Amino acid sequence: MSILGEWDSFYMLVGSAAAALVGLQFVALTLLAERPPPGAADAGAAFGTPTIVHFSAVLFLSALSRVPWRTMTPIPLIWGLAAIAGVTYSAIVARRMRRQTAYKPGFEDWFFHAVLPLATYALLGVSALVGSSHPRAALFGIGAAVLLLLFIGIHNVWDSIVYQVFFLKR
Repeated sequence: MSILGEWDSFYMLVGSAAAALVGLQFVALTLLAERPPPGAADAGAAFGTPTIVHFSAVLFLSALSRVPWRTMTPIPLIWGLAAIAGVTYSAIVARRMRRQTAYKPGFEDWFFHAVLPLATYALLGVSALVGSSHPRAALFGIGAAVLLLLFIGIHNVWDSIVYQVFFLKR
C-alpha cells in the first residue's frame, strides 16, 4: 500500500530504536538490582514497567506499519485497540504511582509517567477514529504518537537511572 510505504524509513528507525532501548532498559535494571530499596517492586511497577510498555507499543505500531496490507481498513481498528489498551494502562500506572511508597512523585514524574502517556494514547485513539476517512492525516497523528512514546520512554529511563545512581547509591 503506497500510503504506508511513504513511512517505511520512519518506522524502521523508530521501531529499531524502541527495540534497542528495551534491551538497554533490561541491562540497566540488571546492573541496578543488586540492592533494591524497600518498596522497589511497587515503584518498579509504577515507574519501570511503563517504560517497557511504551517501548513495546512503539515496536508494535512500527511493525504493524510494515505489514504488507492490501487495504487500510484493518489498521485503524488495531490502532484503536492499542489506544484503548494504552489509555487503560495509563490509568493503572497513575494508580500505582499513588499507591507505591518508595518514592514521592513530583510534577515531572506525574507529567511524564501519567499525563503525557495518557495524552499520547488519546492521540493514537483520535488518529484511529479518523484513519478510514483521512488516512494521510491519521498517519501523521500515529507518527507523532509513536515518536512521543519513544521520547517519553527515553526520558523515563534516564530519569530512573539518574535517581538510582545519584540519590539511592549514596
